[in-house]
Amino acid sequence: MSSQNPLLRFGVIADPQYADADPWLELDRHYRNSLGKLREAVAVLNAEDLSFVVTLGDLIDRGWENYDAVLSIYGDLRHESLLLPGNHDFAVSPEWLGGIHERLGMPAAWHDFSRGGFRFVVIDGNEVSLFSTAAGDPRHELARRRLDALAAAGAVNAREWNGGMSDEQFAWLEVTLERASEAGEKVIVMGHYPLHPQNEHNLWDCERLTGLFARSGNVVAYLNGHNHAGNLGRDGNTWYVNFKGMVDTEAENTFAVVEVFPDRIVIAGHGREESRLLPF
Repeated sequence: MSSQNPLLRFGVIADPQYADADPWLELDRHYRNSLGKLREAVAVLNAEDLSFVVTLGDLIDRGWENYDAVLSIYGDLRHESLLLPGNHDFAVSPEWLGGIHERLGMPAAWHDFSRGGFRFVVIDGNEVSLFSTAAGDPRHELARRRLDALAAAGAVNAREWNGGMSDEQFAWLEVTLERASEAGEKVIVMGHYPLHPQNEHNLWDCERLTGLFARSGNVVAYLNGHNHAGNLGRDGNTWYVNFKGMVDTEAENTFAVVEVFPDRIVIAGHGREESRLLPF
């Protein structure tokens, strides 16, 4: 019999992408309006019983100075706040690039933790990219080579605004999933970039990760932002949930509450975000 009470509940926000800047009307991105949307989301989520609230990247659109305004709103959140960066969070002066993870209060660029008997894993898809490091850095040069190879192969995600992972991080992820399997834990992985279905916004390493998840068999869901239109897919035992971008539209909000049961995930969408029932 299915459990009627969730093992845990948590909030999800994706791509507030705030900036003190005029809107980009062609893409329907209204940067200043994200502060009001965030205040609304925080008020709603504060009224919920939640284990934490995760923001799946792109707190700002650009400019180190914009972190102050957006992070001050998160200061009103009564729940634990997990912030992870997206590509836009690195659109700052080069001297600030090394301080992004600390600014977001992250224990490490990639890490894991346990809640409600589930293993949560945070990955860093910005690690190998053209924006997270300055020219001349070995990771920057590696990113250029990877992007050139993807472009030569005609990959749809061969875009400068995507990124990838190092072999070191992939090996860590592999070990983390193995340990979770040995402990009998189901896993929920969270990152900024989508992995599945195929999309121009996908992580450069997407097939490598979806293959790992399929082999592991214990990753029940992967949660991400980046593609502001949102998306949903399933491959093997894993649901791939792309949450919609808060910065889009002039006034309509988007965020969600996720309930985790032993046999399913239930997503209660607010605003433009869709509500979903995802059985394991």
